[in-house]
Amino acid sequence: MPDDDLTQKLQNLMQCVGISSFKSLSAAAGVSERQILQLRRGKLKQMRVEVLLKLAKVLQLSLSELAANFSDASSDYQVLNLTVDSRNLTQGINTDIDLVQENTNLKGEYERIVLMLQQQQELLQQEFQESGLQILESLLLFWPTAAQKARENPQLEAVKILPLVEKPLDQLLQAWGVEAIASVGSEIPYNPQLHELLAGVAQPGEIVKVCYIGYRKGEKLLHRAKVNRL
Repeated sequence: MPDDDLTQKLQNLMQCVGISSFKSLSAAAGVSERQILQLRRGKLKQMRVEVLLKLAKVLQLSLSELAANFSDASSDYQVLNLTVDSRNLTQGINTDIDLVQENTNLKGEYERIVLMLQQQQELLQQEFQESGLQILESLLLFWPTAAQKARENPQLEAVKILPLVEKPLDQLLQAWGVEAIASVGSEIPYNPQLHELLAGVAQPGEIVKVCYIGYRKGEKLLHRAKVNRL
């Protein structure tokens, strides 16, 4: 088919979709004007399928329709090849999309499992700490008082074992984020939220003496400090 006929045919197709020049067609399809010139000369065989797909899309044609319009009777075999190529290309693109989607799904599943394991780890750690605190409850409540008694009377043999118990206990509490409420023997303003009177009645702010130490973990109160009025 003569080049002039193909050029006119292309201009007619462009007019149908509101494109007035080859330069505008080049910009709309994202292809070079040299590639459009190849189309006008009927050199489809020398053009990449991706380029033809872009032009067909802008001209609102299928790939086979574009090939039929810009090839002569002797190029039926070429049209067939283009159709097969386009089908293969489409299948390849679909396969790539499927792989990308599969990878995205796998990534999402992996991130979900990692998050679940982290949450389980935090839950197990919390349960372990709470279990440990229950086991150490009597030691936590009564050991500071026994230790203070031993300090007040150095003649007691028990004073010699204090460093063996106090240091690891302090390290354990520090590692778990457990904070002592005051210390045994200290005189502090009474706070009913943190202190428990062993006897009698006291007003908030009244000075009391700590008999048994209390503990808290962050903002959570574990045990009130047991106090007596002076």
